[in-house]
Amino acid sequence: MKVMLPYAFLHMRHNWKYFDKMRCLRKRSAVSFLGVLVICLLFMNLYIEDGYVLEGDKQLIRETATHQLNPERYAHTYKDLSNFSGSINISYRYLAGTPLPRKRYLTIGLSSVKRKKGNYLLETIKSIFEQSSYEELKEITVVVQLADFDSAWCDVMVQDISQKFAHHIIAGRLIVIHVPEEYYPILDGLKRNYNDPEDRVKFRSKQNVDYAFLLNFCANLSDYYVMLEDDVRCSKNFLTTVKKVITSREGSYWVTLEFSKLGYIGKLYHSHDLPRLAHFLLMFYQEMPCDWLLIHFRGLLAQKEVIRFKPSLFQHMGYYSSYKGAENKLKDDDFEEESFDVPDNPPANLHTNMNVFENYEASKAYSSIDEYFWGKPPSTGDFYGIVFEKPIKISKIKVVTGTEDRQNDILRHGALEVGEKIVGSKTGRKCTTYLRLGEFKNGNFEMTDVEHKVLFDISCMRILVTKSQKEWLIIRSISIWTSQTSSQ
Repeated sequence: MKVMLPYAFLHMRHNWKYFDKMRCLRKRSAVSFLGVLVICLLFMNLYIEDGYVLEGDKQLIRETATHQLNPERYAHTYKDLSNFSGSINISYRYLAGTPLPRKRYLTIGLSSVKRKKGNYLLETIKSIFEQSSYEELKEITVVVQLADFDSAWCDVMVQDISQKFAHHIIAGRLIVIHVPEEYYPILDGLKRNYNDPEDRVKFRSKQNVDYAFLLNFCANLSDYYVMLEDDVRCSKNFLTTVKKVITSREGSYWVTLEFSKLGYIGKLYHSHDLPRLAHFLLMFYQEMPCDWLLIHFRGLLAQKEVIRFKPSLFQHMGYYSSYKGAENKLKDDDFEEESFDVPDNPPANLHTNMNVFENYEASKAYSSIDEYFWGKPPSTGDFYGIVFEKPIKISKIKVVTGTEDRQNDILRHGALEVGEKIVGSKTGRKCTTYLRLGEFKNGNFEMTDVEHKVLFDISCMRILVTKSQKEWLIIRSISIWTSQTSSQ
């Protein structure tokens, strides 16, 4: 795989030593430096291509210098004016397997190096395949990058992988690659941000480059990409859960969805963002660890908050770090290994006439992410409404109000109703007829076999307040399982 390298990166590579000599002139915080350097590079690119700098964008530099960046405006500049969409000019060695011409749904990327203690790569690959059904295996590609410069270790690992997972390699589900050392930038004598020892700086800087090369390779293999580490255990049918979460986010903007709270595990991206992320990691490889850089990347593309799914789908299982073999027994306490009943929550328009508190809007109760709707004390007749994009058949409904730390903010008197016969335009659609399914008990509602109790295809659902209350109301989650979509 060999494509043209952007001019900006070639120019930077020839000047590594110059920047290295300049590092001692000033000691600034790495975060501030990163922001300023991003802006400088972007405007240098703009100047080269257009020969001028827009007056309005000068304010962007001042905002960044004071660490008061406007995310929406910065994201617009980053996406429209930076030439980071092309591939990086490197050649990959195929150690096992080759990409198939047909795009898959999801690529799973892992980068692995030789460890002083322990090796969990084979167990990680095994977990990915064993926890996937036959149908799920048709939709995934696993790319393993052996990123160590020790060729003997790479040869041994390729042999082990090829013996244990030969049928997956033949089926095009598993690819093993390596990038020769000659393509790596300078890794010695780098800036010692955060007072890290030199070997630690070298380790995390090389790791950033490893990930950049891996992302670059995977950019066109599938619709979505998830990054794992090489010491991870997967939950049962994790792909099905990922697909449901992605479907539930249709119509909403996101850069990164997180399926684990640890490190660079379970971070999901659109594949079309991978080239830009690869360039980003490569440009700032020596500044900070990759998981910190990812936070900046997400913010630059205007995703303000973490979007994390619970329970977690991936668990860290290693006991020894790839850095010096140090102990690393971190565990994700939100992880569940067995398959769990993830709701379908089909696409819908959400609305309420309740007084919403701050940004806890209606959509947050219907999300698969750990967030909720929060409103001020509701009155009789207030409602939370759901209008589905298409009529559906529902098998199960579950609504939970209140949270563990706000147990009084429950719906004390309410009912759940389903409706049919939609009228109105797209912005004001509503049902004319409703059927009451039941009352809330202790702030919750749950019903199974709904399709046997409701004879029509459901177009709307609403939570109705039947008596005013003094307490505020949190709708923590609304979960809907469908049996089939109506053909109407």
